[in-house]
Formats: sequence, C-alpha cells, structure tokens
Amino acid sequence: MPRLSNLAAQTLQRQIHEGRYQPGDPLPGQRELSASLGISRAALREAISTLEALGLVHAQPGKGVYVTAGKQRSANEVPAGPMSMPPQDIFQFRAIVEPAAAALAARKADAAGRAALETIQERMEQALHALDLVTASEADLDFHLALATYAANPMLTSVIHSLEEPIGYSLRLPFADPNGIWATADEHRELLKALHNNDAAAAHAAMTQHLLRASARIGITFVTP
Repeated sequence: MPRLSNLAAQTLQRQIHEGRYQPGDPLPGQRELSASLGISRAALREAISTLEALGLVHAQPGKGVYVTAGKQRSANEVPAGPMSMPPQDIFQFRAIVEPAAAALAARKADAAGRAALETIQERMEQALHALDLVTASEADLDFHLALATYAANPMLTSVIHSLEEPIGYSLRLPFADPNGIWATADEHRELLKALHNNDAAAAHAAMTQHLLRASARIGITFVTP
C-alpha cells in the first residue's frame, strides 16, 4: 500500500498537471497544504522532497516551494539527498553493489522472479505513458529492490534494501530531464533481456551502463570501481 507521502505527491503532481498550480506559482504554506491533503507536515515534507527530486517543484529556503518550468536543471540545481549525501556518492555506491546483484539475479532468478520484474516494468511504462512520474519512480525503486531480492544473497539484499531512501532519491533525479523520462525504462529492458538469457556478464554490464547513463542525465559523473 502506498505511503501517505506518496499519495500526497501524486495528488500534487495531478494538480500541477491540471493547471491548478502554474510554473512559477508558489504552493500553499505547509499548514494549509497538509490540512487540505489530510496528512502530517512530516509526510508533506516527504511528498515535497519526492516532487523536488522529480523536478516538478523547487524549494527556496525562507521563501517557499515553487512549481518549476519543466526545463532540464543543471548539476548544481540538484537538490540535496537524504542526510545531505552527495548524489555522486550514492551513484558510486550503487555502481559497486547493484551490478553484482544484477549478475547474481541473472543466474538465480526463476521464471516467477523474472515475471515479477516484468510486471513492475510494465507498471513503470504505463505510468510514463500517463506522465505520472511519481508512480513511475516508485516502480523504478521496486524494480531495483526486487532485483536485489532475486540475487538471493541475504547480506547483499539486506544492504540494498536498508538504503531504500537514498537509492530512491537518486533514481528519481533523472526523471527531471523532460527529454529523457523513457531512458530508464529502455535501460531496464536491457537488464531484463540479460536476465531472460541468464547472462550474468550482460546483466552486470547493463546495470553499470544504466547507472552511468542515469547519473549523466543529471550532469553527474563518478569514478567506477
């Protein structure tokens, strides 16, 4: 079941798309907005963080939260991650552990596991067709967490799942590029092809390239292991 913050993010995203809030408009204050959405201020802050990572709004300290103009942002405009983690550090960590998880999943995932990943991928693609970036990014996270699960190494799975928050933040960032929202889905398809072929080397390479390309879409580079 989606968290309240995700449901709130979906509601605000829909209101932005419907024109209730235009580019450059400020969102109502936290008290008014949390009351209208029926959620706590803490949940609202999470929802705003999700929308900011997706490039739909921009928080200006001391001024408020404003709807963005839908243009690609520069690397210095990327919002800070959880616990102020630099996004390049998150991507670098992911590039150390997730290609290994993908390679193991290519060897170990059974037909049911591959089918589950296909279902998640289809949910992501349906959301992209609807320009529902909140749902698409949720599915993106579910895809990566499921892939870690199908690696069938309890320690590796536990490490990746324990970092759901920073991983989720980092994978939302590329969706802010209005010209590249389908790139993640296309790269997932390459991963799925490797999994269906039980090709561990191809899965490792596909995940590495996915992370390098995703970070490049937000103007961030990092050194691979």
